[in-house]
Amino acid sequence: MERKIRILMAKPGLDGHDRGIKVLARAFRDAGMEVIYLGLRQTPEMIVAAAVQEDVDVVALSILSGAHMAIFPKVKTLMAEAGLDDVLLTGGGIIPKKDMQALQKQGVGRLFGPGSSLTEITDYITSWVQANRPDLTDETDG
Repeated sequence: MERKIRILMAKPGLDGHDRGIKVLARAFRDAGMEVIYLGLRQTPEMIVAAAVQEDVDVVALSILSGAHMAIFPKVKTLMAEAGLDDVLLTGGGIIPKKDMQALQKQGVGRLFGPGSSLTEITDYITSWVQANRPDLTDETDG
């Protein structure tokens, strides 16, 4: 029996606009994922501590404040220090394409901007987990 994909979602920094992340949380839940939503004003340290405690497969951040070039690398570094090398760091917000490309070169997963399809985002996460976390989808021999 395969277990649900566990996805931790958070709004780091002082950004208080949370409508988009709540829509995504519902879409992920409707797609069969287990969603842990930390809410607003999370620090990178709080996010990574929760990711470790909750044993998640994916960390998804929503950043609309323009702080993406500081927050994503900080979270990625803390995840590596915590041994979360097999956990996807993804997210979205108001992020220029050149910044998305720079962050992906630093090991951040695909990032999504306004207007991205919920299906496209959900499919990306599901495909990434199937390819990189095979322990989740292995059937038990019996």
